[in-house]
Amino acid sequence: MSNYSIAIHGGAGTILKNVMTPEKEHAYSQALKEAIEAGEFILKNGGTAIDAVEIAVRSMEDNPLFNAGKGAVFTNLGKNEMDASIMDGNDLSAGAVAGISNIKNPISLAKAVMKKSEHVFLVGNGALDFAKEMNAQFEDDAYFFVQMRQDQLNQAKESDGMFLDHTSTDKFENGEKKFGTVGAVALDVHGNLAAATSTGGMTNKKYGRVGDSPIIGAGTYANNDTCAISCTGHGELFIRSVTAYDVSCLMEYKELSLKDACNEVVHNKLVKIGGEGGLIAIDNKGNIELSFNSDGMYRAKKSSTSELFIGIYK
Repeated sequence: MSNYSIAIHGGAGTILKNVMTPEKEHAYSQALKEAIEAGEFILKNGGTAIDAVEIAVRSMEDNPLFNAGKGAVFTNLGKNEMDASIMDGNDLSAGAVAGISNIKNPISLAKAVMKKSEHVFLVGNGALDFAKEMNAQFEDDAYFFVQMRQDQLNQAKESDGMFLDHTSTDKFENGEKKFGTVGAVALDVHGNLAAATSTGGMTNKKYGRVGDSPIIGAGTYANNDTCAISCTGHGELFIRSVTAYDVSCLMEYKELSLKDACNEVVHNKLVKIGGEGGLIAIDNKGNIELSFNSDGMYRAKKSSTSELFIGIYK
């Protein structure tokens, strides 16, 4: 096999055209382009799907436009609590972290959990102790400070609400809600699938809330027999639906195509319980689906046999 495929997302939600400036749209498109090209570079040079999804997600974690890594939103206490997970479809190995702070690239720490520990999921202070042993890159609070995120927190506290990621206060007032998660899925030339997801969670979140992003089977899943999935949406509903694994299940046990499985989960099962958002998916033949039931999803896809596609709206 010599073909490869990769897809990424930078969050889904109610993304309103009337409040999207040309400059902001260009910035998002450029950020998506840089991330997917970073992943594709790995794939077209014979690298692994795992490395490709990691590097694509790292690119978005380093960009303050996205609610992950540097652009992570603030909790009620004014901190960043980040979550991430990664999964290898070849052997079903996986790694995840949740509730971590001051880690520049949570997705790389999740990968270290998968590769260099006997565990799958580490949280909080224990995850940070592991990060120190792994010589992970830490950054101080100033690195993660983005004024837009501070404005969102201030606004959320005024109403004592817990908000999904909003790209700016004026957009929030205009009704935009964006599910701020980033993710990547890939198929490499060796026939292996991988998926990765990273997030800063919800603005003004309390009690150590964790969404679907770091949960294997809910926000992230990869299996060479079926597909690789990364989700973005209202995490509680995606957890309750076991969304990522559900797509794989429909393919494995009901023999649905990737497209039909994604449509069933995103446009039927999730909608029935009020689950808004979407997912990106690749099957073991290299087919790509970018499926969402919200007004938009920051997304991109590329393969060895197709041109680059970047989209925001439906």
